[in-house]
Amino acid sequence: MSITVQFCGAAGEVTGSLYVIRTSTLTLLLECGMIQGGHAAEERNRGPFPVPVEDIDAVLLSHAHIDHSGRVPLLVKRGYHGPIYTQDATRALCEIMLPDSGYLQEKNAEWENKKNGRHGKDPIAPLYTKADAENCLAQFESVRYGEQLEAGPGVTVCFHDAGHILGSAIVELTFRENGGSRTLVFSGDLGYRDAPVMNAPHRLQRADVVLMESTYGDRLHRPFGETIEELSDVFETARASEGNILIPAFTVGRTQDILYLMAEHFDEWHLKNWSVFLDSPMGIEATEAYARYRHLYGTKLFGPDSHLLNMPNFHMTRSTEESMVINEVRSGAIIIAGSGMCSGGRIHHHLKNNIGNPACHLVIVGYQALGTLGRRLVDGADEIKLWGDTYPVRANVHTIGGLSAHADQQDLIEWYGAFENRPPVYLVHGEPNSQNALRMKMKEELNAPVSIAELNQTIRI
Repeated sequence: MSITVQFCGAAGEVTGSLYVIRTSTLTLLLECGMIQGGHAAEERNRGPFPVPVEDIDAVLLSHAHIDHSGRVPLLVKRGYHGPIYTQDATRALCEIMLPDSGYLQEKNAEWENKKNGRHGKDPIAPLYTKADAENCLAQFESVRYGEQLEAGPGVTVCFHDAGHILGSAIVELTFRENGGSRTLVFSGDLGYRDAPVMNAPHRLQRADVVLMESTYGDRLHRPFGETIEELSDVFETARASEGNILIPAFTVGRTQDILYLMAEHFDEWHLKNWSVFLDSPMGIEATEAYARYRHLYGTKLFGPDSHLLNMPNFHMTRSTEESMVINEVRSGAIIIAGSGMCSGGRIHHHLKNNIGNPACHLVIVGYQALGTLGRRLVDGADEIKLWGDTYPVRANVHTIGGLSAHADQQDLIEWYGAFENRPPVYLVHGEPNSQNALRMKMKEELNAPVSIAELNQTIRI
């Protein structure tokens, strides 16, 4: 039985997930993610795929985040005609996120071409367009958790709940040939034990090889109760100052976590005194997808015990006109808007109208990458620039920890520890410091046969 895995992305980094699995009869792509970061990193997306497109028999996606799914439209644009298998809720989210990614690619190319034109450079084409993204969706085939899928001769795939975001999956592949079998388990991105909405990640007991994410392999999340107390203090302080609260939030996962916590603590946080706005068209679509697939995570967000759908002060603003009206509110508004790192979107308009007000409270609930506007605000910027104009920062900036959608070091160790046979494990989707710390801890606590995957390395199962 000849089975190999080649690490073609998210090896020593946390974006661009892509693994090539080859058997004697099949070539599979596990993930097809976009490389994110600075200009040089993003240019790598334009390079060739690691195998000829015509040789690929099927694509498997663990979840909808763009660093895992974002090059699927490009793959199809370059001639891939086969199936794209994923969990059914992931398909629903990809129907939202991939066209949005295509739209952003078009806008980025438009901006680059304006700059290139001023310097006499040739225009560039977008990596793919919104239409390209919409076109690829016809090739998606959805599968429920726990169902057995025949991905090809002798290859069975099963998706299990990873607890990261809606529809996120642990991918279990079983290869059978000549009476023997081998099992590969890919963790995808794993959720953490205290997640407000999602279930704890499913645990498997046996595998021959494990590929495991290691994003937070060098740290422990703070106790979730402390996060709740911190949010409570922020809402109480903001209520006393009589300003607005701005919450830049990622549209999938973090937005729904915040909505759930606000509904759960509606009375405790005195939210009846506020007007709560979800001012993000894509965030609204994603939240509606969470509502449609609430059976996947229980009824905590939209069930009969939730306050969310009964909050008289909760408003979802889709249109530009509705969003502009919010800017007239000077006090008593809680505004949840994208983007999560303040790098674009409607949050810019709300920052313009509120960041100079000492009564305003800006609540940062997610990771802020180096170089983003959100990171500059977290680091204490005295002023910011929006559309070429400078605005003083007088608002109160709060950074809330403990809301990560990723497992921490202990979560990862406990998830792998459920494998009774201690299979070889390769760490992917992590930066070197995180991976080295996790490898040492896993060897120390579990005597695990753990390696760090290297880019373009090939292993045999």
